Amino acid sequence: MTGSPSERLPIGSDADLARVRRRVRQAAAGVGFGLVQQTKLITAASELARNALVHGGGGHVELTRLTDGARRGLRLSFVDTGPGIRDVELALTDGCTSAGGLGLGLSGARRLVQEFSLDSRPGRGTTVTITDWAAGLPSPRTGTP
Repeated sequence: MTGSPSERLPIGSDADLARVRRRVRQAAAGVGFGLVQQTKLITAASELARNALVHGGGGHVELTRLTDGARRGLRLSFVDTGPGIRDVELALTDGCTSAGGLGLGLSGARRLVQEFSLDSRPGRGTTVTITDWAAGLPSPRTGTP
Protein backbone atom coordinates (compact mmCIF):
# COMPACT_ATOMS: atom_id res chain seq x y z
CA MET A 1 0.00 0.00 0.00
CA THR A 2 1.29 3.44 -0.86
CA GLY A 3 0.09 6.87 0.12
CA SER A 4 0.51 10.28 -1.40
CA PRO A 5 2.00 13.04 0.71
CA SER A 6 -0.50 14.02 3.39
CA GLU A 7 -2.44 17.24 3.23
CA ARG A 8 -2.82 18.91 6.62
CA LEU A 9 -5.91 21.01 7.36
CA PRO A 10 -6.35 23.02 10.57
CA ILE A 11 -9.35 22.53 12.85
CA GLY A 12 -9.75 25.63 14.97
CA SER A 13 -13.11 27.17 14.05
CA ASP A 14 -16.51 26.45 12.53
CA ALA A 15 -15.15 27.82 9.23
CA ASP A 16 -12.40 25.19 9.39
CA LEU A 17 -15.06 22.48 9.84
CA ALA A 18 -16.71 23.61 6.62
CA ARG A 19 -13.32 23.59 4.82
CA VAL A 20 -12.60 20.05 6.07
CA ARG A 21 -15.97 18.79 4.80
CA ARG A 22 -15.46 20.46 1.41
CA ARG A 23 -11.91 19.10 1.03
CA VAL A 24 -12.94 15.57 2.05
CA ARG A 25 -15.76 15.69 -0.53
CA GLN A 26 -13.32 16.77 -3.26
CA ALA A 27 -10.77 14.11 -2.33
CA ALA A 28 -13.40 11.36 -2.10
CA ALA A 29 -14.81 12.24 -5.52
CA GLY A 30 -11.27 12.38 -6.88
CA VAL A 31 -10.45 8.81 -5.87
CA GLY A 32 -13.73 7.44 -7.22
CA PHE A 33 -16.12 7.26 -4.27
CA GLY A 34 -19.78 7.14 -5.27
CA LEU A 35 -22.20 9.71 -3.86
CA VAL A 36 -23.46 7.50 -1.00
CA GLN A 37 -19.93 6.56 0.03
CA GLN A 38 -18.85 10.23 -0.18
CA THR A 39 -21.74 11.20 2.08
CA LYS A 40 -20.83 8.56 4.66
CA LEU A 41 -17.18 9.61 4.71
CA ILE A 42 -18.03 13.31 4.91
CA THR A 43 -20.45 12.63 7.77
CA ALA A 44 -17.80 10.68 9.69
CA ALA A 45 -15.20 13.38 8.99
CA SER A 46 -17.57 16.11 10.12
CA GLU A 47 -18.28 14.33 13.43
CA LEU A 48 -14.60 13.71 14.11
CA ALA A 49 -13.53 17.24 13.17
CA ARG A 50 -16.23 18.68 15.44
CA ASN A 51 -15.06 16.41 18.28
CA ALA A 52 -11.48 17.65 17.80
CA LEU A 53 -12.72 21.25 17.97
CA VAL A 54 -15.24 20.94 20.81
CA HIS A 55 -13.59 18.35 23.05
CA GLY A 56 -9.94 18.68 22.04
CA GLY A 57 -9.74 22.45 21.75
CA GLY A 58 -8.85 22.22 18.06
CA GLY A 59 -6.18 20.40 16.14
CA HIS A 60 -5.80 19.24 12.56
CA VAL A 61 -6.68 16.52 10.09
CA GLU A 62 -4.19 14.78 7.85
CA LEU A 63 -5.72 13.60 4.58
CA THR A 64 -3.81 10.95 2.62
CA ARG A 65 -4.77 9.37 -0.70
CA LEU A 66 -4.01 5.63 -0.71
CA THR A 67 -3.29 3.12 -3.46
CA ASP A 68 -3.21 -0.64 -2.94
CA GLY A 69 -2.92 -2.32 -6.31
CA ALA A 70 -6.07 -1.30 -8.16
CA ARG A 71 -7.78 -0.09 -4.97
CA ARG A 72 -7.88 3.60 -4.17
CA GLY A 73 -8.85 5.11 -0.86
CA LEU A 74 -8.48 7.85 1.71
CA ARG A 75 -7.05 7.90 5.21
CA LEU A 76 -8.03 10.75 7.52
CA SER A 77 -6.29 11.26 10.87
CA PHE A 78 -7.91 13.73 13.26
CA VAL A 79 -5.40 14.90 15.86
CA ASP A 80 -5.89 17.11 18.91
CA THR A 81 -3.85 17.80 22.03
CA GLY A 82 -6.83 18.20 24.34
CA PRO A 83 -7.56 16.39 27.59
CA GLY A 84 -7.89 12.96 25.96
CA ILE A 85 -10.54 10.33 26.61
CA ARG A 86 -10.47 8.58 29.98
CA ASP A 87 -12.57 5.57 28.99
CA VAL A 88 -12.26 4.86 25.27
CA GLU A 89 -14.52 1.79 25.41
CA LEU A 90 -17.30 3.84 27.02
CA ALA A 91 -16.78 6.71 24.56
CA LEU A 92 -17.34 4.28 21.67
CA THR A 93 -20.68 3.13 23.13
CA ASP A 94 -23.86 4.45 21.51
CA GLY A 95 -25.52 6.98 23.77
CA CYS A 96 -22.33 8.05 25.55
CA THR A 97 -22.10 11.84 25.48
CA SER A 98 -20.07 14.45 27.26
CA ALA A 99 -21.63 17.39 25.45
CA GLY A 100 -25.36 16.74 25.79
CA GLY A 101 -25.76 15.37 22.25
CA LEU A 102 -27.12 12.04 21.08
CA GLY A 103 -23.86 10.25 21.83
CA LEU A 104 -23.47 8.87 18.32
CA GLY A 105 -20.38 10.82 17.20
CA LEU A 106 -17.55 8.33 17.68
CA SER A 107 -19.65 5.17 17.42
CA GLY A 108 -21.54 6.56 14.43
CA ALA A 109 -18.34 7.57 12.65
CA ARG A 110 -16.93 4.10 13.26
CA ARG A 111 -19.96 2.49 11.57
CA LEU A 112 -19.70 4.75 8.50
CA VAL A 113 -16.19 3.74 7.41
CA GLN A 114 -14.30 0.54 6.67
CA GLU A 115 -11.41 1.07 9.09
CA PHE A 116 -11.38 3.00 12.38
CA SER A 117 -8.79 3.41 15.11
CA LEU A 118 -8.69 5.62 18.17
CA ASP A 119 -5.65 6.43 20.28
CA SER A 120 -6.21 8.60 23.33
CA ARG A 121 -4.53 9.14 26.67
CA PRO A 122 -5.69 11.48 29.38
CA GLY A 123 -3.65 14.67 29.22
CA ARG A 124 -2.11 13.80 25.84
CA GLY A 125 -4.91 14.29 23.36
CA THR A 126 -6.64 12.05 20.87
CA THR A 127 -5.97 10.75 17.38
CA VAL A 128 -8.78 9.12 15.43
CA THR A 129 -7.85 7.58 12.09
CA ILE A 130 -10.41 6.43 9.55
CA THR A 131 -9.77 4.75 6.22
CA ASP A 132 -12.21 4.06 3.43
CA TRP A 133 -11.66 2.42 0.06
CA ALA A 134 -13.59 3.26 -3.10
CA ALA A 135 -16.10 0.56 -3.87
CA GLY A 136 -15.71 -1.18 -7.21
CA LEU A 137 -18.33 -1.07 -9.87
CA PRO A 138 -21.31 -3.34 -9.10
CA SER A 139 -21.41 -6.65 -10.90
CA PRO A 140 -23.82 -6.82 -13.82
CA ARG A 141 -27.18 -8.33 -13.00
CA THR A 142 -27.87 -11.81 -14.17
CA GLY A 143 -31.24 -13.36 -14.72
CA THR A 144 -34.54 -11.56 -15.13
CA PRO A 145 -35.30 -8.44 -13.13
